[in-house]
Amino acid sequence: MTAPPLHLRPIQFVDTPVGRDGEVVRLAGGMQWFAAYEVIEGGARRTVQIADLDRALGSDERAAKLHQAITTPRTPLTLGDRVLRFDQPLIAGILNVTPDSFSDGGKHDDAAGAGFDMAVKGAALIDVGGESTRPNAPTVWEGDEIARVVPVIQKLAGGGTLVSIDTRKAAVMEAALKAGAAIVNDVSALLWDDRALEIVARAGCPVILMHSPDPKKGPHGGTGYKAVLTEVYDWLETRIAAAVAGGIDRAKIIVDPGIGFGKSLQDNLALLNGLALFHGLGCPIMLGASRKRMIGALSNEAPADQRLGGSIALAMKGVEAGVQLLRVHDVAETGQALKVWRGLKDQALVG
Repeated sequence: MTAPPLHLRPIQFVDTPVGRDGEVVRLAGGMQWFAAYEVIEGGARRTVQIADLDRALGSDERAAKLHQAITTPRTPLTLGDRVLRFDQPLIAGILNVTPDSFSDGGKHDDAAGAGFDMAVKGAALIDVGGESTRPNAPTVWEGDEIARVVPVIQKLAGGGTLVSIDTRKAAVMEAALKAGAAIVNDVSALLWDDRALEIVARAGCPVILMHSPDPKKGPHGGTGYKAVLTEVYDWLETRIAAAVAGGIDRAKIIVDPGIGFGKSLQDNLALLNGLALFHGLGCPIMLGASRKRMIGALSNEAPADQRLGGSIALAMKGVEAGVQLLRVHDVAETGQALKVWRGLKDQALVG
């Protein structure tokens, strides 16, 4: 029987590395340092201190590769005259130009104006989507989706705003990239449309690969998990390998564990508690937990427009785990939380 693959999850985060040479390492070139790994091998878990890493895992080739991936700084993305750097958390503002989005469908009469407003409030990227991915949402014809997103992207990109296109359809990707979008964000990880991988590879653009259990059937299928954290990790590892084999530059891949997509409340909580594991993939991590159903499930069924507090809590959970990109509805409020967090981190380095 083949042994289960080894996984490493950074744990025991510290405020500062000062005075702890050899005891802590920096996480992905960001603002977090950690002192140990949780080593996961199937159902077995143990803790290895960074100071003991060579002795405990030095002969394990996979562990060495994971450690290198976890501690190597993420490559900045140069997108025209804009650069996305991943040495501190960034915000992607959600701009849904759909009439039936679970959270803000039909609320943006001036969608481009709403996008510019999010950029002014601190969003490094505006993620434009023309098809709802809420449970049981109808599939939108690609022509309608293109008609929704292209005029908005043209205005935003023409005004100097960095834009990603949130779609699983190759034709929409093509039209959006031509209109000025710089990044493709696909909830199906390039599996729903057979042409999608080719389109992204040919364009040479960055891509966000999100996990969902059965992308061909839609983002909310699946039959459950035995070990959701490592299963989602392994799935994304496979999709990264397929994308690279298809001609996509690994340095241009961002991963998203897909909070809320085909996952129970318990699954989502396990993923959020174990987020740091995904640094082993060697890619920047996007977290999209804003206003998600799980917040309502944990707070007396609060409706989507009353989930700001929970959204901030989940965003900061991601930041503490070293997530580089936060996909959120409430840009100004999340930005304020990040500024306070950054102030605390800066003080810890000099205090």
